Amino acid sequence: MNKGILIAGNDSALTSAIENEAVNSDPAEQYAITLIKNRFSETDSYRLPGAHILEWNPGSPISARTLVLAAENRLGIIDKAILVCDPPCSGQTISGLGLADIEIMINDHIKGWFYLVKELTAVFRERGEGILALVYPEHTGKENTDLLGNTALAAFRSFAGSLLAASAAESYLAMGFAGGETGDESGFASFIFKQFEERNRRSSGKLFKYGKLHLFK
Repeated sequence: MNKGILIAGNDSALTSAIENEAVNSDPAEQYAITLIKNRFSETDSYRLPGAHILEWNPGSPISARTLVLAAENRLGIIDKAILVCDPPCSGQTISGLGLADIEIMINDHIKGWFYLVKELTAVFRERGEGILALVYPEHTGKENTDLLGNTALAAFRSFAGSLLAASAAESYLAMGFAGGETGDESGFASFIFKQFEERNRRSSGKLFKYGKLHLFK
């Protein structure tokens, strides 16, 4: 049965770079992608021709299960699941924050990851193998002033850390990836796929950090 890659992430430059790397790293390996739309903006990004685009409502546990089933139908087997948390900037201060903004951030950019990881790990445990990759950028400078985006990123970072710490007893591999300068998304994506090539138990539970010197631990 064919094996493939499921990419789930925010509609961002980093997710696009990972999608490009999925295409170029192994043309024989199919991939499917689902995006968390930026509901703080009406701008839609361009997707690569031939991509299997799947629908996902992150705030719904039923949608998470449906997404995984759809990915298995398209790909045969989900060999790698790459989750990319790169939340959008809401541009809101605490005084201008609306209730709808809070609901969007919690449902789309925090709750959704819990639902999706629960479904993916169930599939990997049943099959006894697979790679769960948790990816997030290390933002610096002005981006850290974004109230909602920074909160969602911190929640994902903590979530990833807990999953990695508890992964030793799992049959699948759990890998974390952090770092990347803005504008170097393609380098970060290439770094991620290079670690996939190793595919051994020593990689599971580790947080790999990508930076200017391309060092990791």
